[in-house]
Amino acid sequence: MAAFILENATIINEGLSFKGGIFVKDGIICDVFDYEKMDDRLRESNLLMQGCAAIDLKWHFVAPGVIDTHVHFREPGATHKGCIATESAAAVVGGVTSYLDMPNNDPPVTTAEGLKAKMDIAARDSLANYGFYLGASDYNGDQVTLADATGACAVKVFLGASTGNLMVHGTVALGRIFARSPLLIAAHCEDSAIIDANVARFIKLYGDDIPVSAHPAIRTAAACMSSTRQAVDLALETGARLHIMHVSTAQELDLIAEAMAVSDRITAETCVQYLWFDDSDYEQYGAQIKCNPAIKTAADRRALCDAVRDGVIKTISTDHAPHLLSEKQGGCLQAASGIPLVQYSLLMMLEKVKEGLFSLPMVVEKMCHAPARLFFIDKRGFIRKGYYADLVVFDMDRPSDVAPVSRCGWSPLTRFSSTIEYTYVNGCLAARDGAPCAGEARGMQLNYTR
Repeated sequence: MAAFILENATIINEGLSFKGGIFVKDGIICDVFDYEKMDDRLRESNLLMQGCAAIDLKWHFVAPGVIDTHVHFREPGATHKGCIATESAAAVVGGVTSYLDMPNNDPPVTTAEGLKAKMDIAARDSLANYGFYLGASDYNGDQVTLADATGACAVKVFLGASTGNLMVHGTVALGRIFARSPLLIAAHCEDSAIIDANVARFIKLYGDDIPVSAHPAIRTAAACMSSTRQAVDLALETGARLHIMHVSTAQELDLIAEAMAVSDRITAETCVQYLWFDDSDYEQYGAQIKCNPAIKTAADRRALCDAVRDGVIKTISTDHAPHLLSEKQGGCLQAASGIPLVQYSLLMMLEKVKEGLFSLPMVVEKMCHAPARLFFIDKRGFIRKGYYADLVVFDMDRPSDVAPVSRCGWSPLTRFSSTIEYTYVNGCLAARDGAPCAGEARGMQLNYTR
């Protein structure tokens, strides 16, 4: 594994932006140079001492690789849509160097054996570093209790409709999982009873041909709020570590902020699509932006952007969920829910930086630093001496229009005013200018320091 220096870089890390360089050897960051603290002779002698190639980045930006803590890579059970090999390739093309994959596969991943099977596939096929959730159900309380020993990143609890038997029914069963889980509980919060009642109401109006634009009127803010309140109450009662996934409404933000004032063990994420789209976009994109929870109003989108800045939202992910375009047909009830965005999430956030909504250090905090801290991911998410060299280089002055690498072959967005130039995974070049690189790059299983 070659040693190299990324020279003449604009480094975004830990709240700072500075001109410098990064020395990488054997896949590890060995030094980080701040040019304001070095004169030219010291810089030149340092390069000579290291005896390795310098890659001139011409002052383009370097940040830690993105850690996407919420993806569905579809393996096992739905590999016609995507698999660990194809979706991890899409990830590294977009600057995502590590991911945490959800358990609602076929079969659902609710046992140590199921987790190991996915880890074995990833060890063989993944270009990005990988971790996996253990799914909670009515039937695997013993597995949840031992989740830490399985190598799971967290326990996923669906408080709404999901795949297979990945549902926990009743307050008693949920309370047992919240009380016993040794790991963070990541919760999908939607109230199925409210959703089912809304479906019945719309069927009376439209029959089975409900327009996609009705999706947020079916999977409503009330459905999210009811379920999120239940999860927060259980977390406060039991002391569980709770991370509320893909928050999509302003009402939930007020509840979460109140809970965070009481307990530092409650956190929340949103996804890039909720910061980008609102319900007016269904007219243009139709089922391509249908996801669960539903994309809601412009007021919700603005409130979520405020919550990112205010610190109520701790992490930003994608809920990457590839489907074939043929599976996104048929209206609100038939079209599959999910958007393939892992390749474009960083580019989407860079657009928001250009709009003035966020700063670059804030984007790095929400997509790199905070995920590493929240999930106790060892030696990743920061540009620090001794950490793995997971790095992304991007040019905010060069537009890009990069074809989707995901097996599903499409995305609602592909054209941006910035370019992801290079992605390094464990010190190896994994992607360059919109294409994965054949070579030494290989993901590693994530380790946790909890």
